[in-house]
Amino acid sequence: MEFVDWSDDGPAVVLLDQRALPHATTWLTLRTVDEVVDAIRTLAVRGAPSLGIAGAYGAALACALGDPAGAERIATARPTAVPLAIGVRRVIARLDDGPAAALAEARAVAAEAAVVNARATERAADLVQELRPGPVRALTLCNTGDLACGPGGSALGAILRLHDRGALTEVLACETRPLLQGARLTVWELARAGAPYRLCVDSAGPAAIASGLVDAVLVGADRIAANGDTANKIGTYMLACAAARSGVPFLVVAPEETIDSTTPTGADIVVEERGADEVRGLAGLTDTPVYNPAFDVTPFDLITAVVTEKQVWR
Repeated sequence: MEFVDWSDDGPAVVLLDQRALPHATTWLTLRTVDEVVDAIRTLAVRGAPSLGIAGAYGAALACALGDPAGAERIATARPTAVPLAIGVRRVIARLDDGPAAALAEARAVAAEAAVVNARATERAADLVQELRPGPVRALTLCNTGDLACGPGGSALGAILRLHDRGALTEVLACETRPLLQGARLTVWELARAGAPYRLCVDSAGPAAIASGLVDAVLVGADRIAANGDTANKIGTYMLACAAARSGVPFLVVAPEETIDSTTPTGADIVVEERGADEVRGLAGLTDTPVYNPAFDVTPFDLITAVVTEKQVWR
């Protein structure tokens, strides 16, 4: 079973609860549209491509339950990531053909993700080795492996390809505040792959780059504007600034569908702001006001290249 999958016993969407990792491996069986929406909003499933798969299966569930309107609620459960709405709308386009056709389309979304990931990660690993011949020390933020993107991953998938080629010296995995997706999920995937890594405090990422500890920075993307400005997990922008200052390649690895031609620039990207308790809870605070954006936008001129399954956009 994949990390996001379909169960005919119900019917239902089945997924690995990313909130429980790495301490527990917990599978959720989602039998209603409300449960799918809640899983997306509370980050039981996250990562733009995986959201696309979850959205597609959620829309198929809505069709099977005779609630096609529910699919639209899934599409808007999180506003920044492009693939979520795309996955849902691909399935919605098949709703008139019945539940079986809707499910077939959802399964196609999932199957295509693996092919896309394989092509993008191969291309990205090749580019890293072109720009930085020899053993590579990579830095990454958040989680962009199989959990976030489906089989093969995106940015983390490219890093693991370098590991498979014997070209990876070390990965610095940023912890990624406030929910520690890097510390909880990326480290879990790196350990499973047997790749060499260290956990890096978020605010130390730029210092690590400036100190010469990093040969390449690889990150994913939730939405890429038409001009190349890129929305990704909060903390990406500071890494891009540091990489540009130090002459270190900064690569965005993402599916082609993440490029949104209807969004002219990063200023037009809606940045989701998460609840204050996600931050207050870590410090044991109660009423302190909090600024907690889930993403930031990196201007195109700080990005060495955007790498997709179809192109290297320098």
